[in-house]
This record gives sequence, structure tokens and C-alpha cells, in this order.
Amino acid sequence: MIHKTAIIDSNARISKNVKIGPYTVIGPNVEIGEETEIQSHVNITGNTKIGKKNKIYPFASIGNDPQDLKFNGEETKLEIGNNNKIREYVTINPGTKGGGGITKVGNNCLFMVSAHIAHDCFVGDNVILANNVPLGGHAHIDDNAIIGGNSAVQQFTRVGKSAMIGGMCGVVRDIIPYGIAHGNRSILQGLNLIGLRRKNIPNKEIMILSEAYKEIFKSENLTENLSNLSNEFKDNGLVSEVIGFIEKDKKRPICTPFSK
Repeated sequence: MIHKTAIIDSNARISKNVKIGPYTVIGPNVEIGEETEIQSHVNITGNTKIGKKNKIYPFASIGNDPQDLKFNGEETKLEIGNNNKIREYVTINPGTKGGGGITKVGNNCLFMVSAHIAHDCFVGDNVILANNVPLGGHAHIDDNAIIGGNSAVQQFTRVGKSAMIGGMCGVVRDIIPYGIAHGNRSILQGLNLIGLRRKNIPNKEIMILSEAYKEIFKSENLTENLSNLSNEFKDNGLVSEVIGFIEKDKKRPICTPFSK
């Protein structure tokens, strides 16, 4: 059902069983998947593709120009997957030419009131951004990560799979997979053990990861700590994910228990 006051460009591609509420505006290069519900006063524009069964709440702004001074109107993209909840006043910007040209959001995410996803971000599946969480440009948030209310993620920062960040954090260093961090300038506090158990990871695997964590972060010299890590740890899948995350981009600072 499309409300009579909604303004939808004739070139927009609206799939079947889409609900569009009063005073919503949808631009010409927008594609909306089946059974998506768009409530009142939503603005969707740009080269934006939204998948199936999403629910978008009032006053969300999706696909408008990136907040990047270098942006000069070039054609870039925003892709949003399926079954996401995008709450009131959320803003999601498309990519920029200099950043790869695309912002991408996965499936089954919850973006609470006033969250912001900037240009060229990647957000995986099952991610939760609590109220007032802004992601700076080029941030990379892996599957199942949770970021607490009013925490700000600096541009280019990576947050690993199933990591959890407490509220009111300034996230300026990369957070390892399965890590838990909080503090004014986020400090790694340990592993997200509750998150691991919720995913039915066997206790034996969690114990191995816990022991490896102690070895990896026993001092500030991560390079030396990783080189001395025993093969028993390196052969474990969870530990391998953490090692791979740290070694993938050695130019990026890693959040550690010693971070200041």
C-alpha cells in the first residue's frame, strides 16, 4: 500500500507488497525490495538499492550526498540488504569516488534512533548500532558486532566479528574479533564471552581463545607476541580469525588493554 501523499519518482523501482507511508519521498534511481515497509516522512534518494523485508521508520534519510568535502556529485552507490530495522532519524550515505564508490549494509541489522553510517562504510550482518552511534567514513563493521549508545567510531576503523563496544566510547583503534571494549577512549577489556556462548561456540574452543588472548596481549609488543604464539593456538579457528584481523592491515592501530 502506498499512501496518496507519498512522492515517488516514476523511474523508481518498487517491488510488490511494499508499504510506503505519508509524505515519504523516493527518488528516481531507488530500488525497493519486496515486503519492505517505509513509514511516514522518510527520504530515500541517490543510487540506492534496498532489499526485502526491511522496516524504515519516520524521518530516516537514506542515500543523500556524502558528508565529504571532496564529493563533487559523482555517481556512487548505497546497497542495503534484507530484514533490517532502520529507526527514526537514521542517516546512511552512499560511497565516494575516492573510497570505492559504495556504502554497503548487510542483513538483519538494527540501527537505533539517530545512528549514522557515513560514506564508504561496510556493515556486515546482524550488526546493532545503538542510539546516536556515528560511523565515520570507510569504517568496517563485521558480522554480529554491537556498538553501545553514543559511541563514535572514527573513520577507517575496523570492528571485528562479534565484538562488543560499550556506551560513550571514542573508538579510534581497531577492535579485534570477539573482543569487548569500553572507556572514554576504548580500551580492550577482554573477550565477549557472553556473545560467544550465545552463538553456541563450544566451551573448549572458548577456553583456547581465552588462553591465546592472554598470550597475544601479554605485552604491548603485538608483533613479538604473535611470533611466539604456539601452533596449538594458531591452528584454532577462532584464534586464526583474531590473528588474521591483526595482521590484515598493519598500518591500523589495534585497541589493546594498554591503549591510552
